[in-house]
Amino acid sequence: MNNIIHRFDSLFHSIRLRLALWFVFILGLVLVSFSGLVYLSRVHELQAESVTRLAARLEEIEKFLGEGDIPSFSSVPDSGQSFLRPEDILAIYGSDQVQQRLWGPLSSLPQLNFPMQITNSESRHVIRYASVISENQKIDYAFLITPLLSGENLKGYIVIGTLFDPTEQRQSLLLTLIMFVSILLTVALAGGFWLADRAMRPVKVITRTAQQISETDLSRRFNLQKKDEIGQLADTFDAMLTRLESAFSRQKQFTADASHELRTPLTIVNLEAGRALSAPRTPKEYQRVLQVIQTENDLMSHLVNDLLTLARMDAGHESLQKEILDISDLALEVIERLEPLAARQNIVLETDDLPEVLILGDRKALNQMLTNLVENAIKYTTQNEAERDHRVTISTGCDLSLKFAWVRVTDTGPGISAEHITHLFDRFYRVDKSRTRTGADTESESAPSGNGLGLAIVNSIALLHDGKIKVTSEIGQGTTFEISFPVPGLA
Repeated sequence: MNNIIHRFDSLFHSIRLRLALWFVFILGLVLVSFSGLVYLSRVHELQAESVTRLAARLEEIEKFLGEGDIPSFSSVPDSGQSFLRPEDILAIYGSDQVQQRLWGPLSSLPQLNFPMQITNSESRHVIRYASVISENQKIDYAFLITPLLSGENLKGYIVIGTLFDPTEQRQSLLLTLIMFVSILLTVALAGGFWLADRAMRPVKVITRTAQQISETDLSRRFNLQKKDEIGQLADTFDAMLTRLESAFSRQKQFTADASHELRTPLTIVNLEAGRALSAPRTPKEYQRVLQVIQTENDLMSHLVNDLLTLARMDAGHESLQKEILDISDLALEVIERLEPLAARQNIVLETDDLPEVLILGDRKALNQMLTNLVENAIKYTTQNEAERDHRVTISTGCDLSLKFAWVRVTDTGPGISAEHITHLFDRFYRVDKSRTRTGADTESESAPSGNGLGLAIVNSIALLHDGKIKVTSEIGQGTTFEISFPVPGLA
């Protein structure tokens, strides 16, 4: 019982029923209006026909009686109704509107509105419509009232009546129209509900599929293969689910990678601390253990700060103080700050052309972006053999025809193969072990840490500035990172 009530309640509140009812309502208005016009048109035709019949009766009466006044007309015997048809009525009224004679099937006539102003024009005839009761039946009559004049004196009235609708066409037409409209509306309701059900069937598929989708299973898709609005909606949902599935996968991978990255320094700290506490050590050994622990702590702090930076950027909470600035000046600042690091690695850090290039950006964020790129280039270039060139170059420029400015960081490192370039900006992604922190790194303050987040931060900062990153690399020759930004006022 509850199931039946629930189904009726769902049907009552369904869009299918409302669409069908609206369709039937609009169609009903059209059909009722059309039927009303047809009915009124037929009524006007019946009125015209009754007036024609009454005019013909009046002409016959005038020919039968000739010219005369009321007394001579009143002397006509009852057989004088022979010129009338069985359903016709003829009545004589005096000037005081009192009935004097009556011929026809009725015993009395209803109250008629006689004309008060009489003229000699042909328009003096007046048509009246009234209903009379005969044998417990309501019959509609049309009456033609004609004043009898003697000069300018009113002698009385001749009233001729005939059935308004002798063949009862109005009732037949009305019943036909009611049946016609009722059948059409019933068919329209059933057909409209069927069409609405077919139109809303994809919505049922979407609803059922959406109910089966959970956080742990985002692989399901609607795949309606329709070109209408519902199909576009399903395609939009499919694209959204694809993005959600990709985001959840990245989140899971990010969590796993972050846990892995933090586990290594924590393991080292735990091992060093356990080794120092397992037996008495010399002061020099304790000092070494503390240095290792401090180094691992710095690495974890750096990793956590990078993770927080990426999290704020992903959530849109990274506040940027954008201003018009010269990206060339910013490049010089980064070179001056990282020059000692490059010198310790025997790498030449130089500039190419640095013309004035104005962009709209946040100085702190762009500084971090360029720092990460240069540190990445230095770390790559250190992998070169001694006889090869060790050089990192920064250049800037502006292409007014394409309305963008660019900054390039080029190194002479070993290069990156094509299969790795598309993944360079993935978090915790490393091309090979040479890009990971090694044991020697832990003992060298000059070696930049490699946690696989530097280029991910670069990509996020570029996106926050509507920038685009292009990477070109050749094995054995080096790599170039180019970031282009829209030029203020030209983009």
